[in-house]
Amino acid sequence: MAETALTNPGESPARAAGWQGIAADWSSDQRAFKNVSWGKAMMWIFLLSDTFIFSCFLLSYMTARMSTTVPWPNPSQVFALEIAGHHIPLILIAIMTFILISSSGTMAMAVNFGYRRDRAKTAALMLVTAAFGATFVGMQAFEWTKLIMEGVRPWENPWGAAQFGSSFFMITGFHGTHVTIGVIFLIAIARKVWRGDFDVERRGFFTSRKGHYEIVEITGLYWHFVDLVWVFIFAFFYLW
Repeated sequence: MAETALTNPGESPARAAGWQGIAADWSSDQRAFKNVSWGKAMMWIFLLSDTFIFSCFLLSYMTARMSTTVPWPNPSQVFALEIAGHHIPLILIAIMTFILISSSGTMAMAVNFGYRRDRAKTAALMLVTAAFGATFVGMQAFEWTKLIMEGVRPWENPWGAAQFGSSFFMITGFHGTHVTIGVIFLIAIARKVWRGDFDVERRGFFTSRKGHYEIVEITGLYWHFVDLVWVFIFAFFYLW
């Protein structure tokens, strides 16, 4: 009888010691993701890789800002709006932040109702979340238009260091793309939930298993990540 044979068929084989055991553990999926679906595990891995990208962008921005000898534009002046004759700093950014954080709440409720098999509330809350996201993107487009009209370009701006424009468009543009993708994804999944695809096992993308509402949670993971990234962008780019 082979040495690896089990005395009890229900037992798992003993893990090898050292790095060999760790490699075998991850490659065989015996312990690392034992209680996690592949969809959720792959989303976490994607979010981890995206974290590295956003971290590189923010670190590059901070390096450029601290190393430049030219004065950095004051965000309170650059991102201010004039309303009823009053110069209000960062008012648009504050509203955008409030909208995006509020969308995390509606997304969390959508996940909750999804696992309760409440199709109507799940779909409605996902659409509300998508509406918040679309509003955020629209306000960001307004912000971009305003700054471009004021002379901000990736290579120059009228207020100081030329790196300001490239950092702004790169970081906010990359994040805005993520929000836009999330809005499209939210609408697509909400439509499937509303039609009852997860209840009747209708074949299609993300609906191969009956009663499988986990895709709502996976969508929520992506959306919460996008919201969390914005908190760091808001803190480092607009408040610093």
